Amino acid sequence: MVHTPPPTKSRLSPMTRRRLASFRQNRRGYWSFWIFAVLFIISLFAEFIANDKPLLIRYDGLFYVPIFNSYAETVFGGEFETEAEYRDPFVADLINEKGWMVWPLIPFSYQTINYDLPVPAPAPPSAVNWLGTDDQGRDVVARLIYGFRISVLFGLTLTVLSSLIGIAAGAVQGYFGGLTDLLFQRGIEIWQGMPTLYLIIIMASVVEPNFWWLLGLMLLFSWMQLVGVVRAEFLRARNFDYVRAARALGANDVVIMAKHVLPNAMVATLTFLPFILNGSITTLTALDFLGFGLPPGSPSLGELLAQGKANLQAPWLGLTAFFVLAIMLSLLVFVGEAVRDAFDPRKTTVAYRTA
Repeated sequence: MVHTPPPTKSRLSPMTRRRLASFRQNRRGYWSFWIFAVLFIISLFAEFIANDKPLLIRYDGLFYVPIFNSYAETVFGGEFETEAEYRDPFVADLINEKGWMVWPLIPFSYQTINYDLPVPAPAPPSAVNWLGTDDQGRDVVARLIYGFRISVLFGLTLTVLSSLIGIAAGAVQGYFGGLTDLLFQRGIEIWQGMPTLYLIIIMASVVEPNFWWLLGLMLLFSWMQLVGVVRAEFLRARNFDYVRAARALGANDVVIMAKHVLPNAMVATLTFLPFILNGSITTLTALDFLGFGLPPGSPSLGELLAQGKANLQAPWLGLTAFFVLAIMLSLLVFVGEAVRDAFDPRKTTVAYRTA
């Protein structure tokens, strides 16, 4: 008699399995999620794809990795103590005499200027610069890869931080209600009435912003997006029987809010996160386009749009930035629609039955 082991139980709850089935049922959102995830993961390794430094050097029997370490030109038989310029023909000849170099797929970083252009910058697409160069001779593909990464990382960071603050504020309002809710609501209404974009532009014109400074500045105004949703869920659930039972058993307010009420509020909250991420990326792009975003020289999709506007004779600049933004934001919208459907009880039940 053959002994068959008992089937292992899934660690996922039936509700989670139904939501995952509903998410997979939305083919457009499901494949958009994977396409966006693959593009984002590729951009995380931008230094290995687009760089003006070789991935690996073998010189005089020794191996060197310029991406992780800085080597002086004298290491390869040069004359200067400064870091070697590997694109310099003199340095390249020195290395190739006693070894070899392995270059990345795109031998340009986001700030690398191609001094060997056959025409004045901005140069059209060619075999060297696949999507051409901008008005300073920098490779467009390299700036797109780095710009995509910084836009998504900025949007994800802003979305997570603003969501944490918004959920906490909405939970306090909805759970305690009364005067606490009233004061919070009046303060939020005043804060929301301020012209956010103009205030950011004014502040950015006073101090030169960097990634973290701009993130903190936008965080001041973006945390209110989830307050209303979380507040409504806590107002609805605070008088439910299980909350009264927990309170009668001696549980404090923090435990009740975090353990009993918050999981129900998160259902409505999670459906908004892809759209908040979309808005965060769009805001950063708009600020970069207006010149009040990341520092000059930073890889930016908005800065590439501004170059396309300033150089109408080079249509590849504006068209490239437009299509990249359109595809990226469309993928996020499709993912958001799939997440929304996954948390819809009516569609979740249908998808689970047909799975």
